[in-house]
Amino acid sequence: MSAVEKPDAQIGLMEGAAALPRKNGELVFAAPWEGRAFGLAVALSDERCYGWDDFRARLVDEIGRGPDAPYYESWLAALERVLVERGLVTSEELERRTAEYASGEREDHDHDHDHHHDHDHDHGEHHRHH
Repeated sequence: MSAVEKPDAQIGLMEGAAALPRKNGELVFAAPWEGRAFGLAVALSDERCYGWDDFRARLVDEIGRGPDAPYYESWLAALERVLVERGLVTSEELERRTAEYASGEREDHDHDHDHHHDHDHDHGEHHRHH
């Protein structure tokens, strides 16, 4: 029985079109959503929701479909594809959530949630209000 390489090790070894954008050896994210999309894809693979090679194959395909598209737009498209194909989310759910962000109904918050604020959504039981 051969040892299966952990997804974390495989991520850093991606080459060619799928190679992660780096500057001075460090990962580069142009916007906060890119880092979150990266983390989500890695975490879901770590949790065995899908195999890293499955995700990487879709990423290479997405990059091939739109070679001029920004890297993390291809990354997000690949993530959406693998989630829909695995039945973890429906395309309707993705469309609805995308529309919520586009309309401003749901905002992309880039702040620490360990404080009180007046926007209307649930942070779960782990959230503390001051």
